[in-house]
Amino acid sequence: MDETKRATIYFDAAVHRALRLRAAACSRSISDMVNEAVRMTLAEDADDLRDADQRQDETSSSFEELVASLRNSGRL
Repeated sequence: MDETKRATIYFDAAVHRALRLRAAACSRSISDMVNEAVRMTLAEDADDLRDADQRQDETSSSFEELVASLRNSGRL
């Protein structure tokens, strides 16, 4: 088993109740569910950062320029 660290997290009462009920329904601990949710969020953030790095050299245009381009091409 991986090393674990203890942390205190304060949930809104309704969120905590929903977590407890969901954990009981799927035979998982709240800690396991929170760990999975945090891992998924961190993975999404890493994907977003990677995508931003890949698009760093792309040219950008303002919304107004985009609308003008669409109008000029007859697509808007």
